[in-house]
Amino acid sequence: MSGQIGEMITRHFIDIDQGGNMRRVHYRKAGNGPPLLMVHQSPRSSKEYEALMEKWSAHFTCIAPDTPGFGQSDPLPGNPEIAEYADAAIDFLDALGIAKCAAYGFHSGGIILVTAVKRHPTRITTLAVGGYAIWSKEEMALFSDRYLPEFHPSGYGEHLTWLWNRILEQSWFFPWFATDDAHRLSVANDDPARVDAIVREMLDAGNAYQAGYGAVLRAPRDIPAVDADVPPCLISAYDGDPLQEHIDRLGDMPATWAAKKVTTAAEHQAVSLAHLMATATPVINHLPEASDEGFVTIRTDDFEGLIHWRGKRGAERLVLPAPSYAAADNQPAEQVSIDLPGHGLSDNWTGNVPVTWASWNAVIDAIAQALGTNETIYPVLPDGDPDQLYPDLSPDRFGNYLNMAWQIVRARHMFAPWYKVDADHAVAFDEQRLKPEHLAAEHLALINGYSAKQYHIALQSRHKEI
Repeated sequence: MSGQIGEMITRHFIDIDQGGNMRRVHYRKAGNGPPLLMVHQSPRSSKEYEALMEKWSAHFTCIAPDTPGFGQSDPLPGNPEIAEYADAAIDFLDALGIAKCAAYGFHSGGIILVTAVKRHPTRITTLAVGGYAIWSKEEMALFSDRYLPEFHPSGYGEHLTWLWNRILEQSWFFPWFATDDAHRLSVANDDPARVDAIVREMLDAGNAYQAGYGAVLRAPRDIPAVDADVPPCLISAYDGDPLQEHIDRLGDMPATWAAKKVTTAAEHQAVSLAHLMATATPVINHLPEASDEGFVTIRTDDFEGLIHWRGKRGAERLVLPAPSYAAADNQPAEQVSIDLPGHGLSDNWTGNVPVTWASWNAVIDAIAQALGTNETIYPVLPDGDPDQLYPDLSPDRFGNYLNMAWQIVRARHMFAPWYKVDADHAVAFDEQRLKPEHLAAEHLALINGYSAKQYHIALQSRHKEI
């Protein structure tokens, strides 16, 4: 489970001041050894490294940011190229007060880090890369036309059908749109959980994915010169990785650089770790973080995990969103809002989700104590039967859950309850709230509301008690 305490992964935000313009970065952290910067591939987020962070945290303080525009990190301004993304990684280290670190990147994360090594060679002690792309002119031309179409929410959720199939078939063909025998992959899957994980990250990124992914695809593929003064690097790729054949395209490299083909992903991770551990990296101290957003560790009899909050610690009021909604940003100074367990960016319940108010109240009381609030503001419950208000939105083979959720967020603006579509249940609504960008935020909150039905039932029992 994401961010669980036993897994030693915590989550944080840090602000980077670039000429008076603040840019927020979300990152995950695990371990207490020398720092290891882990840069994810596009269009993913730092979440893809959770399992690897659990393993490598025995040796390093693993620090995995969401790169600009992905996950929960703000995008870079303008039309950035690969140099700006490489510099952004170094700016992130500066904000954390890290002078030197080891680094690991997979696919586009490796391209960002190789660029960072060339631009800032004294900041990285050693580098391991999983697959480094050396595209031919023909391949570059193929990507430039079709690989990165714009991705915007549409009024009736048409973008969700495209997104599901694009991510699903990325494991069938590379590039994803080249549906012919020449571009078939050996690692095809139709696992709803695997597809869903990437779909959610694309929904987080929105059209910002074009900037980050495009910069990587356009980046010059020049390995440092043989006589370059750069830290050691190992590039490896395993069977089934479409970039494994690119190992043969790397050409001459610096004396401290090496490349190898391996059989499995586990072997790639093993040789990468051995390479990273062969070079000493200074240990770091406490890392700073943002003051108006973050995560708190909560432990009760039924829950153990991280709770996301927005606002100000020590505010007078703790505001609880309604079931299937997430904490809003720009909180007034006198209040702080949270994502309840199984909502928004917070962890889900450790075991079965409780429907008793006592279990939910214990978590809420623990959050209030951790954040230093004095008064709790409870939400108004929507009308309707919880079983119908919150249908099962588990990922399915065909991505139907995405379109179901989109229809729900549209309908609940016009009817109460949303499933009673008739004149007697019509409600007044703000037509501006039906704009796709507004619906997209509600849609993501709804599919992230894993425990919405149980929370609703628990709130009902609270209302009956008082």
